[in-house]
Amino acid sequence: MHWDWQVFCNSTLSGEATACFGAAGDITYLQWMISAWGWTVSVAALGFVIALFFGVMVGIARTLPMAPVALVATVWTELFRNIPLLVQVFLWYHVLPVFIPAFSSVSSFWLAAIALGLFTSARIAEQVRAGLQSLPPGQAMAAKALGLSPAMVYAKVLLPQALRIILPAFTSEAMNVVKNSSVAFAVSVTELTLFAMQAQEETGRGLEIYAGVTLLYAFTALSVNRIMAWVESRTRLPGMVGAR
Repeated sequence: MHWDWQVFCNSTLSGEATACFGAAGDITYLQWMISAWGWTVSVAALGFVIALFFGVMVGIARTLPMAPVALVATVWTELFRNIPLLVQVFLWYHVLPVFIPAFSSVSSFWLAAIALGLFTSARIAEQVRAGLQSLPPGQAMAAKALGLSPAMVYAKVLLPQALRIILPAFTSEAMNVVKNSSVAFAVSVTELTLFAMQAQEETGRGLEIYAGVTLLYAFTALSVNRIMAWVESRTRLPGMVGAR
């Protein structure tokens, strides 16, 4: 087996070796891979923000003593977590524009991030629900006895504790979002998976191309893990078990 890492310094136009960051007007496979990495990180970051926003809201709604609201939240959770992510991406990209023409002008990047975010929001909603329900019921009753409104009970008492409890689960979800962002290749977002497929076909150097992409995925996921571990250590309540 012969490794040829020089492939990353080859021009994407001529296929010939050049400076690794290309000459004027020339792009190398290394530059293309770095650009694709940027798209991967962007899709994952936007998807996670969307997932956090909707996941927390839906998770709270599932614990409310209002049957219609809880039912809608349950339907949301079951709908988005039981349809495969790739199918959801295709639905957003191919089906929704037929019924809602405004979506035809939305970029594939946004559609992929939305699909990824809503898929992940169902998982986060379940984690938030579990975190809230793990708290002693006396805390909510004590907060109400002090005159706090239901919204303030969640915002000031219950949610801050629940989020600290489920931060390790959020870490896993954040890493999963990085990996699941690869589905964006299906709607022509030039992220790492699409780069790998196209670059391998053009160069015939699948070993080097996929090794480079694998290292970037691993580096990104591990970086997310360390960032979330730092957030966990900074938000831990006194007396809680030590950080990972």
